Amino acid sequence: MIKSNVLTPFPILEDLRSGLPNFCGWEAEIQALVNHNNPIFLSQTNLKLDKIKAGFACALHFHQPTIPGGINGELISNLQYMFEHSQEGDNHNAEVFAWCYRRMGEFIPELISQGCNPRIMLDYSGNLLWGLRQMGRDDILNDLKKIACDPNYQPYVEWLGTMWSHAVIPSTPIPDILLQIQAWQHHFASIFGEDALKRVKGFSPPEMHLPNHPDTLYEYIKALKSCGYRWLLVQEHSVETLEGLGLPHDQKYIPNRLIARNSQGETLSMIALIKTQGSDTKLVAQMQPYFEAKTKEKKSISGVNIPPLVSQIADGENGGVMMNEYPRDFLRIFYELRDQNNGVVAMNGTEYLELLEASGVNPEDYPACQAVNQHKIWQKVDPNQATPELVETAIASLKQTDHQFQMEGASWTNNLSWVQGYENVLEPMKELSIAFHKKYDSLVQENPNITQESDYQQALLYNLLLQTSCFRYWGQGTWTDYARELYRRGMEVLN
Repeated sequence: MIKSNVLTPFPILEDLRSGLPNFCGWEAEIQALVNHNNPIFLSQTNLKLDKIKAGFACALHFHQPTIPGGINGELISNLQYMFEHSQEGDNHNAEVFAWCYRRMGEFIPELISQGCNPRIMLDYSGNLLWGLRQMGRDDILNDLKKIACDPNYQPYVEWLGTMWSHAVIPSTPIPDILLQIQAWQHHFASIFGEDALKRVKGFSPPEMHLPNHPDTLYEYIKALKSCGYRWLLVQEHSVETLEGLGLPHDQKYIPNRLIARNSQGETLSMIALIKTQGSDTKLVAQMQPYFEAKTKEKKSISGVNIPPLVSQIADGENGGVMMNEYPRDFLRIFYELRDQNNGVVAMNGTEYLELLEASGVNPEDYPACQAVNQHKIWQKVDPNQATPELVETAIASLKQTDHQFQMEGASWTNNLSWVQGYENVLEPMKELSIAFHKKYDSLVQENPNITQESDYQQALLYNLLLQTSCFRYWGQGTWTDYARELYRRGMEVLN
């Protein structure tokens, strides 16, 4: 990882430029800021590893897409649309959703004031953060700033990076993976400040979707590392051992090394924390990771006995369990933990990894895993002799002979494809991306300051917005119409 000393003062960024999210223009400054190896939680944590039997880590994911759904087709948050069309579907829940987006800003200070030791990891899409600003919901943003920026609350809350517009990585054009990751970092810094961004070291992929095509996964991990990330959250069934088996039971509760090998045989690795399978919102809402952690025992790595970590993530606002049961159980469990010492504690991901390394664990000793189905490719292609042609031939052969083989990646659900049946969104998405890069890649190379120009900002916005997963997840009809309109406007800006 590059260690950088920022010699020039970091610019003070407003979170809006020309009415659009401030998510581009200062890429070099952002990259210099995030590429550091300084500990984040180690000097502040009140946890002692030798006193811990097991830990649990819960993350909440929050997202609302941006849609051309304003009165005159303006770009607005879907949350705003819900408020303005409360009679449609479940839109009457709009204010409940809004409360869910802000409530950790209330719960964490309350628990700390009561002598509790809470932890939570938070993942907010760029769309959602921009939408809250568009709606003038400073009440929500100010509560979030409190737990992102106030030193009294920082040790308890970890913010996770993500793709700016909730793009699922396997079907995102490869050149845009880095742009999505950078845009989120840039936008986050413009809202919460440079110090808050410096502390973001874990990554939360939209829909827990992990690419398994060798080149896509390699470029994804390469982009994450270049943006200063140390670890990512991975769904259990989206990875396999290097021998092609499911992860052994104990391996799911300790850090793994995710190996990414591309079609030219180049290899990168990154630490992965494994999210186990199950009904995500129910598990997190009812604090199941805590109860599972109570059944776990320590494991030895690098000759050090370490506590296992039960990791889970869920939508923070969707469904009755998150709206109603979660506040009750979240608070109740932390009161219980305060009043009894059973050796189980809440931890955040970076905090856990830093405590392990400080205790003498060598990250090179973590067990290795790779994206699911990759072992079938490397059985046909010697990694030391790999070429793009050989890998593509192997993939084509496997698709013909093995009905279980696919290169769409794996996500939180096995029964949903983000590709099949969505050519009417995917083709325009590819076309817009190609047109964007054809126009701007050489210009940016000649003059990096072009990313500060309004035309570039608008073109990037439409390119990233069209990649939002909701335009496929919510099926044909209104949502694919939204996608077509974003494509039309994006091409208009580019032309």
